[in-house]
Amino acid sequence: MEKQDKIIGGLTLISLICLVAAYFAPIWWVSLTAPNYPPDAFPDGIRIHFHFDGVYNGCKVAGKGTRMANEIIQKDLAHDDERYNPITDATKNVDKGAEGLDCVHEMNTINHYVGMFPIATGAPVEKPLAKFFFGFFAVMMLAFTVNRKKPRILILSAGFAAVAAWMIVDQFMLGHLESHVQAYMQESGTFFKDMERINVWGDNVRNVSKMVIFGLIAVMGIVIAGTAKIKPFQLLLALVPALLPVFFVITYAGWLWFFGHNMHPWGAFTVKPFMPTVFGEGKVAQFSTFSYPYWGYGLLVAIFACMMLALLIRRKQLREGTAE
Repeated sequence: MEKQDKIIGGLTLISLICLVAAYFAPIWWVSLTAPNYPPDAFPDGIRIHFHFDGVYNGCKVAGKGTRMANEIIQKDLAHDDERYNPITDATKNVDKGAEGLDCVHEMNTINHYVGMFPIATGAPVEKPLAKFFFGFFAVMMLAFTVNRKKPRILILSAGFAAVAAWMIVDQFMLGHLESHVQAYMQESGTFFKDMERINVWGDNVRNVSKMVIFGLIAVMGIVIAGTAKIKPFQLLLALVPALLPVFFVITYAGWLWFFGHNMHPWGAFTVKPFMPTVFGEGKVAQFSTFSYPYWGYGLLVAIFACMMLALLIRRKQLREGTAE
């Protein structure tokens, strides 16, 4: 039993490290290619990276000697910026001030022509609250490592109380919920100043966020009570975090469907509602689309493998009566 407990602890520790890393890692990437974005200038196409807390630029900085550096995306220099001078620059730094294309902005610009709203309007509840869910999962995983009932309940109670207090202070006392709603509404109106619709969306984000916050606190109470009353309930402490890769794909696919079926009629071109590519390659008008998991998704798969193995060991202990 002692050896099994050490294995469970080791597997959970690996999972916790992967969990923390996954929050900051790119989980999925999407790229658009088209004739007007030639590969010698845009080798990765118009590429963006999806993280749990937002969407980030996936385009690289222009490299020395590339067409992008020479012709397209050199930084717009202000009057006080130093320009490259081959005579005075001893290091011959041709790339002075070069910047990569902001592909999030570029993809938003492309999408708005067919009436699609900015990418940042997707998952407006999930993104700002993701850190609290990760804290929730981390507490469950820590409690799972303990095979005795009372210490397990103590870890759950103290950990959940800390996460709940953090969430309430961050979202309400510090006003981050309201500031997020205002930023969301501003982003939603970047291309389409449809304030009637945007105001409704803002109210929805505010109300749903409150429901999720207090719902998560209620779930914390249920987890504590279930773990205290039902012995096999402790297996959920490993199973729920293990399913993170499934949760991500379901949420990601759901928001892709939303974007493809809620296009604004003010778009310059009209296209029929469609389901953007979740995995693999697709085609929209003259654009080829690519959507694949990135290295952060590998961390989620590692969490799944480790926690499921730990779950099986704990299940064996429960059958043998060596775990409370």
